[in-house]
Amino acid sequence: MRSTKIVTSFIKDDDKLLILKRSNKVKSMKGLWGGISGMIEGNEEPLERAKIEIFEEVNITEDEIVLIKSIKEMQVSSHQYENHKWLIFPFLFESKKPKINLNWENSEFKWIKINELKNYDTVPSLDKVLFNLL
Repeated sequence: MRSTKIVTSFIKDDDKLLILKRSNKVKSMKGLWGGISGMIEGNEEPLERAKIEIFEEVNITEDEIVLIKSIKEMQVSSHQYENHKWLIFPFLFESKKPKINLNWENSEFKWIKINELKNYDTVPSLDKVLFNLL
């Protein structure tokens, strides 16, 4: 079985959570809502990859975020990809009134209350990943 290591970060501003809609230009999970995610390359530290992805995908710099919590990696599967497991390294950051500038990987963003996540078509197990951080 193949596996892919992924960081998934959430940014919180007071009682709102940033979610992103994956664009049609990405390879996987097109059109689904998620956190800020990216593949871990080589022996890269997950926290460093998370910060890189936050800057690349929404243009928030490291000095604009504060790490609130991280948890041990979680294994997630998807019906879209048989014989594949995703090893997710989750992070929760806080940022005050950040200006969001999306790159090509995402087509929309929304600030939602955490209990509204159930109203969105998300990447597999996003709710489980998030609730383990809260």
